[in-house]
Amino acid sequence: MEIGLLIPLAAPYATREFVASLGTRAEESGFSSLWVGEHLVVPANWESDYPLSEDGKIPAAIRYGELDPYTTLCFLAGITQKIRLGACTIVPQRNPVYTAKEIANADWLSGGRIDFGAGIGWSKEEFDATQSEFPRRGARCKSYLQVMRALWENEVAEHHDDFYDMPASLLYPKPLQSPRVPIHVLGDSKASIKRVATVGDGFLPLDKSPQEMAALLKVLDVALAEESRDRGEIKVSVCPYTRDVDLDMVKQYRDAGVEQVVLFKFVEDMDEMARTVDNFANNIVLPARSL
Repeated sequence: MEIGLLIPLAAPYATREFVASLGTRAEESGFSSLWVGEHLVVPANWESDYPLSEDGKIPAAIRYGELDPYTTLCFLAGITQKIRLGACTIVPQRNPVYTAKEIANADWLSGGRIDFGAGIGWSKEEFDATQSEFPRRGARCKSYLQVMRALWENEVAEHHDDFYDMPASLLYPKPLQSPRVPIHVLGDSKASIKRVATVGDGFLPLDKSPQEMAALLKVLDVALAEESRDRGEIKVSVCPYTRDVDLDMVKQYRDAGVEQVVLFKFVEDMDEMARTVDNFANNIVLPARSL
């Protein structure tokens, strides 16, 4: 059973020393992957509700936004050797050609270790700050993922639809991973599951129990069959978010069909980060190797 780690990285605590220590410690502790999040800017005044908190407020640990995901992954790639490096990215508020370039470049420099978490976002304020349209962001996400796949997979890529027009173009370097950097679709809605079936290589819902994952995977199997695909083509992960996770719960996720559990915690100083990584490693990562 694979165990990943997601610790959001934000100012002022996510210094060079903090990020470097996190990367080397996670690799040495045996985590299969290390993930980062994305919040480009944080509005001075919130109206959107943070979907994973009871009060709708963004957690204090990321109140100033987060480090840029792909420059951070390149930094982590330079100080690690084998751990996979992933970013949970807000696809429809980014230019897809720039995003394809950044991810391909990170994969090239990391030796083929990048995982691409593809989400649609929830904060209208962030979309406003990037002059991106908030409505229909799910459909735009699918379009942008198709643009990126075309650039990664084809010598000459071209794309035309209601969301993006790209003339015949070449993008190099290609990702080292073939045919592309794995696309792990975030979210658990019917539309998200459909994106997994049509353009995804992985499924990464947040804050779902083992029982909820088992139900979602039944829906995913139907969606995959409609695209003449099956579960063997998809890596199933879950991030329990702030749920308390122990080895028994990891076993329940395994039995539900999950291949990777991405452990999560907000931390805001070096000592807390070190304790968190060591605790996860001793109580979950090492025992999970035998599952």
